[in-house]
Amino acid sequence: MGRYFGTDGFRGEANVTLTAEKAFAVGRFIGWYYGELHPGKPARIAIGKDTRRSSYMLEYSLSAGLTASGADVYLLHVTTTPSVSYVVRTDGFDCGIMISASHNPFYDNGIKIIRANGQKIEPEIEAKIEDYIDGKTDPLPLAHREKIGRTIDYSAGRNRYIGYLLTIPSRAFENKKVGLDCANGASSAIAKSVFEALGAQVFVINNKPDGLNINRECGSTYLSDISGFVKENKLDVGFAYDGDADRCLCVDENGREINGDHIIYICGKYFKENGKLRKNKVVTTVMSNIGLYKALDREGIGYVQTPVGDKYVAEEMINEGYDLGGEQSGHIIFGKFAATGDGILTSLMVMETMIELKAPLSALGDEVQMYPQVLKNVVVDDKKAVMENDKVREAIARASAELGDEGRVLVRESGTEPKIRVMAEARTTELCESIVDRIVEVMKSEIKA
Repeated sequence: MGRYFGTDGFRGEANVTLTAEKAFAVGRFIGWYYGELHPGKPARIAIGKDTRRSSYMLEYSLSAGLTASGADVYLLHVTTTPSVSYVVRTDGFDCGIMISASHNPFYDNGIKIIRANGQKIEPEIEAKIEDYIDGKTDPLPLAHREKIGRTIDYSAGRNRYIGYLLTIPSRAFENKKVGLDCANGASSAIAKSVFEALGAQVFVINNKPDGLNINRECGSTYLSDISGFVKENKLDVGFAYDGDADRCLCVDENGREINGDHIIYICGKYFKENGKLRKNKVVTTVMSNIGLYKALDREGIGYVQTPVGDKYVAEEMINEGYDLGGEQSGHIIFGKFAATGDGILTSLMVMETMIELKAPLSALGDEVQMYPQVLKNVVVDDKKAVMENDKVREAIARASAELGDEGRVLVRESGTEPKIRVMAEARTTELCESIVDRIVEVMKSEIKA
């Protein structure tokens, strides 16, 4: 884990951890670095942002840094992370930048850097950016005269992404009543028009962003809104996105949650039955539920595990040539169509599967019996010290031995926050709670000590 960059970019509270000055420095380095790759030509960088109030400040700071280093900046304005990934890999950009803190509250923000193939930037480049921010490298030259970069409106790129989405489903969505929770985020400007163009009757909530209400008790981290909305309006399905729409969770016609593990199983089985699942494997992370693996085993579908983070899933898929992978949280990657998690694309693929199989989402989801999971976070000053503490390790080992083959314990550092995440999975919620509470209690006592 870097000093500023975690598993999903440079993230922190705006003007506290992630300041305008640091954003300017990121822009300065990126503009110079990619300019050096083809001397004599300006680097071409695309920038998108979500609906947070601070996204505008960071957009201007990044643009100033980039153009000061001689790069040309193409502004996509408010758009989704996957749309930036799509535009970068199809329009020949050197890289893309998405300004978003994903599912975090409005006062946080982030800088996600996307390389030319549409995936997250390499850790080696992140480390170089961090050294530049901290003054550990030589000053970078400024562009002068005609070499100074420019900013260019590129909203057409977002429109091309919308057009691309419309080409993916093999069936129209006519006679389907669909609910969308846009989290007052980036999907507010895109998702409804896509579903309407495909023939669905669309009912939307939380699509009126004001800069402060992104992810506020809505979206993929707060499914009670869309669940109640689907039941009240007797809809066929509901989809909930996060702030930058790179993840999607669903609710079935009864308002029950369908998470990322369900989606991997539902689409994976459908792909296999239609000969579209390369190598007959899906890619998961260590957070995926035991119930998913039991269901995959039953269907004869193999799986690979990666560390938590959609960038690790994407790397495994690209390196090994897999078609489908993702996270329980709803970052799902369909390798044939995208290089990163895409919430709107995920909802389109779930719709196609329902229509092709002529089955309600409840029936498809019921094929996976999820084990209860309990996850609790412990705020710490030094994540590494806690993870290496002998008493903490002993507590984790005792819990794992107690569960045996009928559950598991996963304790890991957060990639984006100063927290340790403690998760237990077992046959009952009560046992999960007991296991997690014991480990958390040991952690807290050791922190005080």
